[in-house]
Amino acid sequence: MITRRDFIKKATLSTAALSLGGGLSGMRAASYANIPGANDKIRVGVIGVNSRGAALAANFAKQEGCEVVRICDVDSRAMEKCIASIDKITGRRPKGEKDVRKVVESKDVDAFIIATPDHWHAPAALLAMQAGKDVYLEKPCSYAPAEGELLIQAAALYGRVLQMGNQRRSWPNVQEGIQALKDGIIGNVYFGKAWYTNNRPSIGIGKEVTVPDWLDWNLWQGPAPRVPYKDNVVHYNWHWFWRWGTGEALNNGTHMVDILRWGMDLDYPTRVCSTGGRYYYQDDWETPDTQVINLEFGNKKSITWEGRSCNSRSVEGSTVGAMFYGEKGSMLITGSDGYKIYGLDDKLIKEQNSPIAIDPRNLMNPAESLDALHITNFFDGIRKGGKLNSDIVSGHKSTLMVQLGNIAQRVGRSLDIDPMNGRIIQDPEAMKLWSRDYEPGWEMKL
Repeated sequence: MITRRDFIKKATLSTAALSLGGGLSGMRAASYANIPGANDKIRVGVIGVNSRGAALAANFAKQEGCEVVRICDVDSRAMEKCIASIDKITGRRPKGEKDVRKVVESKDVDAFIIATPDHWHAPAALLAMQAGKDVYLEKPCSYAPAEGELLIQAAALYGRVLQMGNQRRSWPNVQEGIQALKDGIIGNVYFGKAWYTNNRPSIGIGKEVTVPDWLDWNLWQGPAPRVPYKDNVVHYNWHWFWRWGTGEALNNGTHMVDILRWGMDLDYPTRVCSTGGRYYYQDDWETPDTQVINLEFGNKKSITWEGRSCNSRSVEGSTVGAMFYGEKGSMLITGSDGYKIYGLDDKLIKEQNSPIAIDPRNLMNPAESLDALHITNFFDGIRKGGKLNSDIVSGHKSTLMVQLGNIAQRVGRSLDIDPMNGRIIQDPEAMKLWSRDYEPGWEMKL
């Protein structure tokens, strides 16, 4: 593997599109011989299957021309449950493995789906691409901005298809609404607002206890520096600890901030600020339960994201959404596959809805049939070199916006940003959060 990696690096570094602004859709520089034909099954493995990953595994298993052959999880219960689920769907029992470093080397796998905790997203994707696999990576694409930059380089260097799982990019009515925006339906769009609301309970004060026999705690921590096991982290509560999670901003904000960036043709901001905190409960939860991130784009446009983890009062009648404000009116895109257009007089001009019911608060599988469209797009990227609806360059830019909000929140001040590459200007303390500390031996390297 090292010999192959060194060879590819030497052969492609001079020609690969490593610019952060360059597109990577369909780039297969080092792997044409491995592209499945139109009639060949794409064999996939799934990494991280306790919740969202189990739903994705089932969705992939139901797609024509796909076979789920490997399941990887550090929780033996989750792994066995997912294996049984796929067996029930397909009549074929995939193989299980708890160590991602071993499973990515599987010779019978063409692509991996990654739905691990956030701190594992980029490292697992890098390992998979280095092993010659294409990757479907759940949002956010990275824990820290430096990881996103590295994934862009890796996708080019290793010639892999890398799609981020912000599935609304493939929903037909959302696509229609975004195209209407670009066609000028409400004129120049100069302000966007996105939000997410919920009533999440307290996670309490954790106690150091013996690691359960079903969990490999060392592998669960993986790239993150080691700490003792506590009883209020695994499985979902890791989202609210800075060591592993990225808070509500990246957990749910990524989706709708991406919608805003897409509809408003935005790349990198010029200024970012964030206010909020852990207001509701006094417990181990570290990230904000209430947060407002503001992003400015010169003196031309701005967007804001509001997250309320502990007060579910809706905005515009929806628990999650994105609103565009333009010269001629406004457009609302909620958590469903639809949109509404209003005039300046606040009267509804047009409404387009999908008959498919969606629950944005469903932690596992809010929109299976719609998400299958994103999977199909991923397969087209593998088989035909087709344009990805959410390639890693686009995914990184959207993820970066909320990452910058979190960095501003953690340092307690606004940040000036280079609009050419998204990097923080003249703030060494903030730039320390551009990357992260890794457990020795787990550092990400091309």
